[in-house]
Order: sequence, then C-alpha cells, then structure tokens
Amino acid sequence: MYAVIRIRGSVRTRKEINDTLEMLRLKKNNHCVIVPKNPSYEGMLKKVKDYVTFGEIREDVLAELLQKRGEVYGGRLTKEKLKELAKFESFEDFAEALIKGEVKLKDYKKIKQVFRLNPPRKGFKAKKLPYPKGDLGYRGESINELLKRMM
Repeated sequence: MYAVIRIRGSVRTRKEINDTLEMLRLKKNNHCVIVPKNPSYEGMLKKVKDYVTFGEIREDVLAELLQKRGEVYGGRLTKEKLKELAKFESFEDFAEALIKGEVKLKDYKKIKQVFRLNPPRKGFKAKKLPYPKGDLGYRGESINELLKRMM
C-alpha cells in the first residue's frame, strides 16, 4: 500500500497531470491519500512523480495517521466513530486490515479518504528535485519519516 503526498501546486501544469492528480483525490498541497499497489495506480504515480512523493506505508504509521488526521463528515475520526462506522475496536486493527487488503477506505462512505497534513517540521529539502536530493517521486520506506514530520 502506498502513501501519496502532494508537494507541488498546480500552476503551469499540463491538463493530463491535473486530471491524474484529481483522480488520485490530491487537490491541494500537503494532502495525503492511501492507494493500493497495483499497475493502474503505479502508472498514475509515474505520471505525476514530479508533483508528489510516495512510498510504502507501515502499519503503525497508518494507524497513527488515521488517529491524528483521520476525518469523518462533521469532525474528527475518533475511536467511538471508528467502532460505529467500521466495526473495528482500534485504529491498529483498522490499519492492519487496510494494509492486508481485507477492507478499503472507500468502502466507508462517511470516512474521508484524504488526510490533510501540516507542512513538515524542518521543511522540505527541495520541492523541485527527485528523492534523495529533493522530495519528489518514489522514496520507499522513508515516506514514513516524512509522514511523522507532517502529522
């Protein structure tokens, strides 16, 4: 499962890139979505690699992301709302089921699929250079460190 974070804005971008970002539900900077690993999403990520950063998310980081930045329509995603909407006892159980592919976030209509993050503490390296010199493109496991800095 990939975590995808939009880093760059939409000024002077081609229409097909804007459309792809729209399909990924990344409408604003510092927004994050969770997408499965499959060829269609990997093709989309390859197309927008100069505007986003992405990598494999760990289960513990996903649980923390859901707990700190998860939203439902009308407020924050709390443990009580998670039990009511998704029938899971904890964020860790829900994150484990998401990673294993047993459930999908889009199956729960009241839980928002986009996580609104803060800019990272201590800033970005460079918004126009690929990883590891900058912040764009595929970064593998180190996406987890960036997510923790942005929560």
